[in-house]
Amino acid sequence: MPNSKSAAKRVRQDAKKKRANASRKTAIKTVLKEIDALTKDCDPEKAAKQMNRAFKALDKAVKNNVIHKNKAARKKSQIEKKINQLTTKG
Repeated sequence: MPNSKSAAKRVRQDAKKKRANASRKTAIKTVLKEIDALTKDCDPEKAAKQMNRAFKALDKAVKNNVIHKNKAARKKSQIEKKINQLTTKG
């Protein structure tokens, strides 16, 4: 329980930021799961389109300090690696 007005405001702000960050993280996870499904279905064209959405979501998360930039770079690399394996197979 906050003891001052400013502490109460900080609690409200933190709750709002927590909801926004959770939403962004969920969006990233959803896009990554869709890419995994497309790579399992061996559909490189749709996976490549989905890759752009994933990159955009990751970049926005980094911009808003939701995830670390190195984590985003690692995820991007993993996505590209999966899609490149599909295109070389097919």
